[in-house]
This record gives sequence, C-alpha cells and structure tokens, in this order.
Amino acid sequence: MSVNMQNPSGVADQFSLRRSRLTKMAMIWGLVLLFIAWCVQGTIIEDTDWDRIGGRNGVLASISRYFWLDWGLIGELIVPTIETFMMACVGTVLGCFFSLPVAWLGAANVTPSKHILYPLGRFLMVLSRSVHEIVWALIFVSAVGLGALPGILAIAMRSVGFISKITAEAIENIDPKPVEAIRAVGGNQFQVMYFGILPQIYPVVLATVIFEWDINIRRSAVMGLVGAGGLGLLFFRQMNSFNYGGVSMVILAILLLIVLGEVISHYLRKAVI
Repeated sequence: MSVNMQNPSGVADQFSLRRSRLTKMAMIWGLVLLFIAWCVQGTIIEDTDWDRIGGRNGVLASISRYFWLDWGLIGELIVPTIETFMMACVGTVLGCFFSLPVAWLGAANVTPSKHILYPLGRFLMVLSRSVHEIVWALIFVSAVGLGALPGILAIAMRSVGFISKITAEAIENIDPKPVEAIRAVGGNQFQVMYFGILPQIYPVVLATVIFEWDINIRRSAVMGLVGAGGLGLLFFRQMNSFNYGGVSMVILAILLLIVLGEVISHYLRKAVI
C-alpha cells in the first residue's frame, strides 16, 4: 500500500497499459465479428432460397423422409460394401508403395539431390494433399473408365501426400549414429536404409499407414458419386430415384463400415504400440 502511494505514476501507467490492451482486444474481436457477419450475410442469408425451404415445418418434413429404412435394399448392399472395403485396403497399399520413393526424395538427410530431387519430392507431397480425392477420382474415371479401379487409384494418390510427408519427417528425425556406423564399415545405400533407418521409423510409419487406411474407408465410401464404384454409386442411384429410405440404408451401411474400420484400426494401433 505504501509502495503504491509513493509511486502513483507507476499505478497510473499500469492502468493505462491495461486499458490499452483491452481496447486493442475489443477492436480485434469487433473486426472478427464484423467479418463473420459479412460472411454469413453473403453466403447464407442472401444466397439461400428461403421460400423454397418453407420454414421450420418444411425443413422438418424434408428431414423426416430419411427416418424410414428400405429393408429391401439389404441384398444390394453386400457387394458394394465389400467393394468399398477392398478399395480402401488396396488403395492404401498402393499409396504406401508410391509413398516410399517420394519420402526418400523428400527427406533432407537421405535425398540424392537437395537442389533438384528434394524440392521435387516435397512438391509431390503438396500436390497429393492439395487435390481432393473426388477430383483424383474424376481424373482417373476419365482415364480408365468407370469401376473400382479409378477409385483405388484416387485413394492411392490422395494417400501419398500424408504417408510420404510423415515418413520423410520421421527419416529426418532419426538418430544419425547407426547410419554413420553402417557407412563407416562400408555399407551401401540399401543397407543404410534397411538396417539404419527403417528400424527407427517403422513404428511411426506403420501407425501412419493404419491411420490413413482408417481415413481411406471414409474416402472410398463416396468414390461412387463420380462413378468409381462402391457404396457411393449405390447412394447416387438411390438419390436419383428419390428413394429416401434407400439413401438412409446406404448411409447406415457406410456408418457400420466406418465403425468396423475404427475397431480394426484401434486394435492394430494397440498391437503396434
């Protein structure tokens, strides 16, 4: 109390500084709220056909159409469900195969060329992650036609970015001593990779692949929307025929497939750890 009385200017400075900070925060939050309001006004309020929605009753009536299930569609769900699961598995394995050279090029401590091949590897990682799986599927459908193959290729290409990036970063963070020891006794590049690098990154890479496979089950479920097979194609057909109960059945099948993938990936991750 005596310190404050002896130095009143210091207390005034603290209050002034606090008031200045609160004013700045209020201005920042005010600008953020104005920006959000502007986005909502432009994208929701002005861009929505509210007359077509028909108010609350219209929305509830539209949603209620999906509350019943078309049990007669069960027989048609078996093959697309299996196909979707297989697309995720094969696409993930193919993505792992494609990811290995990309990760090797994109890891700064093992790349053959830091000025040419390293930027190329990083560019391929960014390209894979930047293009959505539906866009990849459209590209491959136009290249190889309809069916599961374009879906598998799309999933593989989409998986390359994530798997190769995590793998490359794991390679860059390894302990260099085993690598130096293998090179000191005359080991070649393959022996360095197999005995010095792979044992250190194996748990990380395997956990990443399992996680990516879990995600690919979700991706494969919508590949059929662009003609790439699986449950997505059946979903598209039910929507076109206005069979809302069939749409709900397909959504339920996708949900069960994703739950199965979650259970399998959970136990696989526990086995790895």
